[in-house]
Amino acid sequence: MPRLLSDNLKTLRVSVCTELKQQARDDPNFISNIITGDKTWGYGYDPETKQQSSQWKSPNSPRPKQARQVCSNVKSTFIVFFDIQGIVHKEFVPSGQTVNGKFYCEVFKWMREGIQRKCPDKWNKNNSFLHHDNTPAHTPHIVRQFLTSKNITVIPHPASICLTCDFFLFPKTKLQLKGCRFDTTEIPQKHKRVSTHSHLRTSRDA
Repeated sequence: MPRLLSDNLKTLRVSVCTELKQQARDDPNFISNIITGDKTWGYGYDPETKQQSSQWKSPNSPRPKQARQVCSNVKSTFIVFFDIQGIVHKEFVPSGQTVNGKFYCEVFKWMREGIQRKCPDKWNKNNSFLHHDNTPAHTPHIVRQFLTSKNITVIPHPASICLTCDFFLFPKTKLQLKGCRFDTTEIPQKHKRVSTHSHLRTSRDA
């Protein structure tokens, strides 16, 4: 991560990573019991990558002209939780809704319903671990109180380290939407539901 860390944050990162590594060694089911989640933006239009927009040209062909394009103002927040088997819960934040501690408690309630429905073994044994980052919406007292009341164990998150969503799920899902234009948020939501499930299923089978 292109970010300077203080000595204390560096020490904390090593400590957390060492602890997680030891847990994985002691419990062979530790990784499979983790449910990780995060949120991201989905845009009505997201420009193609340079690789997607590249064209074959001969050495003597003039250089193609391309207009600079930016993400559209039409966007929607997408929240997803998944484990080693696939999507546990996904949620699109309603337009105008602030993602705060109170809202996240509601999301966690829906996530628990997803665990009960899709992961009955985890639900019956109550042996799953929650992994999310340390953003303000995840750390207020109301959220910590809710997680404690439901006996949800939260895995510590090392400073300035990306979640699995950030470097695996979201980039690969959004790549399927690059260059597509949508007039409303409802259409990309339906599209993303399909592409997200499809990608996880393909990756797991591979």
